[in-house]
Amino acid sequence: MKIKVCGMREKANIEQLVSLQPDFIGFIFYDKSPRYIGEELDEEFVRSIPKSIKKVGVFVNANPGYIQTMVKRFDLQYVQLHGNELPDICRIIRQKGVNIIKAFQVDENFNFAMLNNYKPFCDMFLFDTKGANFGGNGTAFDWSLLRKYDNEKPFLLSGGISLDNIEQVIELSRSQRIYGIDVNSQFEREAGLKDIDRVGQLISKIRVKEEEIEA
Repeated sequence: MKIKVCGMREKANIEQLVSLQPDFIGFIFYDKSPRYIGEELDEEFVRSIPKSIKKVGVFVNANPGYIQTMVKRFDLQYVQLHGNELPDICRIIRQKGVNIIKAFQVDENFNFAMLNNYKPFCDMFLFDTKGANFGGNGTAFDWSLLRKYDNEKPFLLSGGISLDNIEQVIELSRSQRIYGIDVNSQFEREAGLKDIDRVGQLISKIRVKEEEIEA
C-alpha cells in the first residue's frame, strides 16, 4: 500500500519527511487552503527531492495553463485535481504528459457510476470525505461505501486516516485493493507542519504489516 503525505510546505519539515521515504509527497497550490505553498517554497529544493518519491501538485478548479506552469517549475510527476473539474480538464492536462489523480468527495449519496466518464483521462482516483473544505477536513467517510466501486482504476484512500484506524485501513485493503493512502491533517502539529514521529510510526506500521502478509 503506497503512502502519500500531503500539505507539505516548510523546507526543514520536508527534509525530515524525505528521510522516511514515502511514495508520494503532496504540495497544495490552492490559495484558500491553510496549507497553500505560497511564494516561500524554493523550487530548486523541491526539484532536488529524490526521484523515488513522486511529487504531487494539488489544484482546485485551477486554469490548465497555471497547472502546466507549476508542473514545469517544480518538476511535478502528478497533478491531483481536487475540485469540480470535468473529464475534459483531465484530458487536456493529461495530454501534456502529466499523470492525473482525480479526487472525489464521498458521502452516502456519491454516485460511483459517474467515474466512468473520468476513467479514460485519469491514472488514479482519490476518495476523500465530503466536507466543508476541498480536503483537509480530518474525518473519515463510511468506508463500506467502497464496495460500490468496481476497482477498475487504482485509488488512494483519504480523509481522517490516523494511527488509531490504520489497522482498519490495512484490513480493508485486502478486500478493496486500496492502492495507497493519503494523509494530511491527522499527522500535523499545525497546518502545513507534519509531526514526523507520527508519520514515521504510520509508515512503519504499514510496512511491517505488509512484511507479515508477504511472509
